[in-house]
Amino acid sequence: MKLVRDTWLIFGQEVGLMVRNPVMVAFSLAQPVTYLILFAPFLKVVMVDRGASSYADAYRIYVPGLFVAMGLFGGLFAGYGLLSALRAGIIDRCRVTPVSRTGLLLGRALMHVCLNVVQAVIITIVALPFGLRVHLGNLLISYALLSVMVLLSTSISYDIALLVRNENSLGVLVNTVGQPISLLAGVLIPLVLAPLWIQQVAVWNPFSWATNGMRALFNGQLTEPVVWQGALIMIVLAAISLVWSSHLFNREVS
Repeated sequence: MKLVRDTWLIFGQEVGLMVRNPVMVAFSLAQPVTYLILFAPFLKVVMVDRGASSYADAYRIYVPGLFVAMGLFGGLFAGYGLLSALRAGIIDRCRVTPVSRTGLLLGRALMHVCLNVVQAVIITIVALPFGLRVHLGNLLISYALLSVMVLLSTSISYDIALLVRNENSLGVLVNTVGQPISLLAGVLIPLVLAPLWIQQVAVWNPFSWATNGMRALFNGQLTEPVVWQGALIMIVLAAISLVWSSHLFNREVS
């Protein structure tokens, strides 16, 4: 119970800081909204032979991929905030309080989950005038899948940040790892359009399973195996990565 209470306290503090900086939240939405408006219509032409006969079909394909891209990169850059807090002495000041060190990390991670889910809700609302229609229950499940995905990418970012302890190195590693992972997840262009060897490589990318599961949800295919398979992969990997990042963080602040 102490861990839950401490995590909630840190989460509330981080959300309060985020709310007091609405400009940052607005700018973080600029790129996904631009992609949504300018890139998604291309899929209607590209995917016309694969069932995308209308703009509504194109947005059902593109919006889930955009969610995965937001969850992936939104989490991978979370390490900057952790390094900044460590350098500013914020974490050191928290050490003298009875707050759990694991709670310090989880609370910060959950703030990024909250931010990405809010962004996903806004993206969904923006896509509605373009014809996007999705069952409410499936949409809520997709938000839950996105939340686990953000936890995974955030904890990976914390792992890297605590290992390299340098913002420049973190940026290089995040971009080097993030770009191929996102492309092999089919976040912009579905992998059905890719050569066979790329599809075979993408099978080993956990985020491609999440993307396929998300798209199945948007297509109303809740019972498709890829939905629970993608969710299970995300949950297991997120748990492993969170345990490892908690270990690194506890060692860092000890």
